[in-house]
Amino acid sequence: MMIFMITAIAQILIAIVLIVLSTQLRTPSLASIRDIILVFLLLGSSLLILSGCLQLRQKNWNLQKGMAFAIAFLGVVGLTITVANEAQFYWQKYRVVLGAEVESLEVFGKHFIVGYKDINDAVKLVEKRAIAGVFITTRNIENKTYEEIKTELETLQEIRRSQGLSPLWIATDQEGGIVSRLSPPLTYLPSLSEIVAKEKNIENIKKAVIEYASTQGRELSDLGINVNFAPVVDLNKGVVNQRDRYSQIYRRAISDDSKIVTLVAKWYCDTLEQFDVKCTIKHFPGLGRVENDTHVTDAELNASVEELERDDWIPFREIMKKSSAWTMLGHAKLMALDTQYPVSFSPPVIRELIREKWQYRGILITDDLCMKAVYGSSEGINGAIKKALISGVDLLLIAYDPDLYYEAMASLLQGHRLQPTGTR
Repeated sequence: MMIFMITAIAQILIAIVLIVLSTQLRTPSLASIRDIILVFLLLGSSLLILSGCLQLRQKNWNLQKGMAFAIAFLGVVGLTITVANEAQFYWQKYRVVLGAEVESLEVFGKHFIVGYKDINDAVKLVEKRAIAGVFITTRNIENKTYEEIKTELETLQEIRRSQGLSPLWIATDQEGGIVSRLSPPLTYLPSLSEIVAKEKNIENIKKAVIEYASTQGRELSDLGINVNFAPVVDLNKGVVNQRDRYSQIYRRAISDDSKIVTLVAKWYCDTLEQFDVKCTIKHFPGLGRVENDTHVTDAELNASVEELERDDWIPFREIMKKSSAWTMLGHAKLMALDTQYPVSFSPPVIRELIREKWQYRGILITDDLCMKAVYGSSEGINGAIKKALISGVDLLLIAYDPDLYYEAMASLLQGHRLQPTGTR
């Protein structure tokens, strides 16, 4: 009896864990191990159901039967949630890839840059005119030669040419230093901050930055990439948080001096432009003062607008006015203007400050919408996307977990009267 009770309680606890996992399976935080967890959920729930049913047949005592029933029931709940969520995802994917008309997809697809795991998925989306571009990162180049990568990207562009459309945006994160997604095969370069720290004379810094950017621009362009999500123009405010696993702005920022950051970023962007590669200044409104990591939690920027205009925003404003660089919107809340929504989908910040007050007409792109600060927000990713487009964002980035694209697009296709106000 005691052994049965211990075993039954253990099975019930396992069932509860499986149910919780089944509800979280489609969150981006589990994207890298989703397939493994799915097998675990299906197999684990099925075994619990089988175990419970067998015990129901063998046990006579009411308490034992009750616990056996509970095991089987919880197994059914976990299995049902798992299957239902997977069925919903594949239905959404079907609606986008096969069910939707090209004209409908193109209306919203021109606003998406999407990562991919399988090149065939990217090909289908490009064929359907369902995206404006793709994001390529480490997982897309593993176990591939330089020529194989180049051929894959050229295949995507050839589809666009055959459609008579402008080139696909093919983007990556090649900042240098700790964010060098394509090294190798591309040359590994240190961060721009190391270049600045090494050289003391401003002319030597300029020469080194131009040489640095020339190497990146030449290699990116040759591979087939026309957008680089760099440089980081957040100022280095020395904020270090041990729980910050991914942002780590203090390691990526060019300098703590806004004038130096402005000069370096301008030289960098002008040089990339010579190789037909767009640069992207990031992450507005500046994450140098932000403590939390938006990949895994909410974050707030608490400085006043006046303080930011005097310091943090100088690189953004100058480069936005004097170049064709894109501007990436981060997911921290700018508390001085909007305490409710992150900047990436904040109407007061995007529409009222950037578009109306600053009269900025360049490209605004969100940071990766797969971050917890977005999908865990009150709006969720679907609400965030709609608010971003209505506010004036041009491009939406879904990089880490491409599966989220299908959910987002399916939501947009559900007949919402959405009027994007972006400049492109």
